[in-house]
Amino acid sequence: MSNLEVGIVGLPNVGKSTLFNAITKAGAEAANYPFCTIEPNVGVVDVPDARLKVLHEMYDSKKTTPASIRFVDIAGLVKGASKGEGLGNKFLSHIRQVDAVAHVVRCFESGDITHVEGSIDPLRDIDIINTELCLADLETVEKRWEKTQRVAKSGSKEAKQELTALEKVRVVLENGQSARRAELTEEEMPFIKELTLLTMKPALFIANVAEDEAATAETDNPYVQKVKQYAKEEGAQVVVISARVESEIAELEEAEASEFLADLGLAESGLSKLIKASFKLLGLLTFLTAGPDECRAWTIVEGTKAPQAAGKIHTDIERGFIRAEIVSYDDLIAAGTMAAAKEKGKIRLEGKDYVMQDGDVTYFRFNV
Repeated sequence: MSNLEVGIVGLPNVGKSTLFNAITKAGAEAANYPFCTIEPNVGVVDVPDARLKVLHEMYDSKKTTPASIRFVDIAGLVKGASKGEGLGNKFLSHIRQVDAVAHVVRCFESGDITHVEGSIDPLRDIDIINTELCLADLETVEKRWEKTQRVAKSGSKEAKQELTALEKVRVVLENGQSARRAELTEEEMPFIKELTLLTMKPALFIANVAEDEAATAETDNPYVQKVKQYAKEEGAQVVVISARVESEIAELEEAEASEFLADLGLAESGLSKLIKASFKLLGLLTFLTAGPDECRAWTIVEGTKAPQAAGKIHTDIERGFIRAEIVSYDDLIAAGTMAAAKEKGKIRLEGKDYVMQDGDVTYFRFNV
């Protein structure tokens, strides 16, 4: 599950690599010219979770292991990528491999940093990238259309159903809109999922703002408002970040970082907001295990049942699953100890059909 990846995309010089450096402290080259990121850099980052600290103190654990998420910094895109311009084909193949897309949009003016299009216009920038992704998807859909049409002529009912789905997607793509906007039925969805279209991937927008606007841009920056309006139509989230601020935070110790954020009037870092938004985008949640040896957050997809969650820890536990002893984190903290939670009847025994919830503090019983 730790392999789920969010691809960070955007035009050159919008602050993508600066943000990525801050995310991973990986030192991906950030320079003021296009294409300084060619091979996608991958960074694994811990998911902030205050619950782990509390459990660690409760159990005096030897170690604490947070959940993690992978971010991929994908080369800056230019107009004509779907026709191979810039690093076009490479960009498209890298984006195909990620599970979700975080689209960085520049929402700040700066005389020092050139913009590849010569001016600041976030909606134009979004449109450039979206157009290239739509064109690449259109090519995929048309190839599939030709193949399916031949099968449909033989009277295949399934092929006819697929053609209907392809037609719906083709219409929105031709209008320069993402495939996500096609109103597909439950029966039609599998045909389209199979194509792994770029514009079907879940997406969010990162509005990159100036350092001195980090605390106010959410409401005061007109560029951010435009991005929010666009995202609303797409059913997508917007995370407002100052990549410059994030890169400064990345250099600080935890206590200094908290002080720095407070001075800026920010409750949490943009990175923390981005990680939470990405988790939501990917439909992920975490369950917790706690004890003297280790407190740990485990990542699962929403809807995962108890035995499959147990399998994240070890395949033997899934194989020999008997039941799960579960207490919700809030109930455990309210009780003060596991023994007190037990006394109050807050610990539940759940079987193999139990659907895991975020913050379940879990002990799996198994026998192999």
